[in-house]
Amino acid sequence: MAAKSMTFKRRNRAVGIADALAGALDPVLKKRGFASQDILNHWAAMAPAPYDRIAIPDRLGWPRGERSAEGATLYLRCVPGHGLAIAHEGARIAAAVNRYFGYVLVGQVRLSVEPFIPGSTVPDKNVAEPAPEIRAKIGASVAGVDDEGVREALRGLGHALAQRRRKRIE
Repeated sequence: MAAKSMTFKRRNRAVGIADALAGALDPVLKKRGFASQDILNHWAAMAPAPYDRIAIPDRLGWPRGERSAEGATLYLRCVPGHGLAIAHEGARIAAAVNRYFGYVLVGQVRLSVEPFIPGSTVPDKNVAEPAPEIRAKIGASVAGVDDEGVREALRGLGHALAQRRRKRIE
């Protein structure tokens, strides 16, 4: 019995982050109704302005059973205050997505319950408070600020910087 020669693909080359994570995201995207990452990766190119900046695709909802010729329902997360415009322009957005793909993918557009806030991240709920002596030092350094809102913002910034410094030391 002859041994098969196996060829291995070189792994010691630089690859882009999208290539490295492509396979890892597929199961998550399939749960959200997306067959691939195309609609998320190319949203800015396919969505009409200004919806390319104020909304992002959340999920695709397919009708029960077989995928129908009418297409799926595209749920969009939008910036608060723009929901009415997206609701009225849903047919235009669906047409733009379908034109990009070349077939009827989206039949209708609806708003997702969760909003889209550009540049937002999920805050870490396990943030420990700084030590009392650090809090006192920060409080003393911002005590001279007259505006209460600015003073609180500076205090929060000081606490965040103290946390970053503590994490770096640990």
